[in-house]
Amino acid sequence: MKKFLPLATFLIIILSSISKVHSIEADVFIQSTVNRAAKTLSSNFNKEERVEKLKDIARDTVDIDALGFYSLGVHKKNLTENQLDKYKKVFAKYFLKSFSSRLAEYSNPEIEVDSKKVINKNYTIVSSTLASTESRPEVKIEWRVYTKDPNNLLIRDLIIEGLSLARTQREEFSSIIHSNDGKIEALFQNLSAFAAK
Repeated sequence: MKKFLPLATFLIIILSSISKVHSIEADVFIQSTVNRAAKTLSSNFNKEERVEKLKDIARDTVDIDALGFYSLGVHKKNLTENQLDKYKKVFAKYFLKSFSSRLAEYSNPEIEVDSKKVINKNYTIVSSTLASTESRPEVKIEWRVYTKDPNNLLIRDLIIEGLSLARTQREEFSSIIHSNDGKIEALFQNLSAFAAK
């Protein structure tokens, strides 16, 4: 299975964790969670410990189910309840494995929130900058934050230098399904194989 662009994508998504005890603004949510994740990545934990802690962060702050269903696109309507349940489980395993194993290699990424734009009561776009290093240029990142429940903000997409990673993932999943005669099981197998590595 080819490497999904969203894996690099969710290099940033994983940088999310905060105690959701009371309402918090989307920009504060992103900056606070990035800072906390950066602390985890720069800690003395071994790689396995980092992976597990990063998975916990993602479970708390990324809307994994919504992201997974969006990634299915039009194919979602053709699935039975059993297939949808199976997909939710295999996508979650794939997603958690993909970003946590890769992000565990990074240390102290510096991301600063620049501004926010309230789209409507359900969504706010938070703009930020990933600082440049000797090996990486500065990167502009926009976070699509689901804000319907102000006590439980969730990340649903990242737009990196204008590219929506959720949309890219949906296109890749659709390509896999189409190249296998429309069989959704082919996608399940690819995701499961990746998660099992």
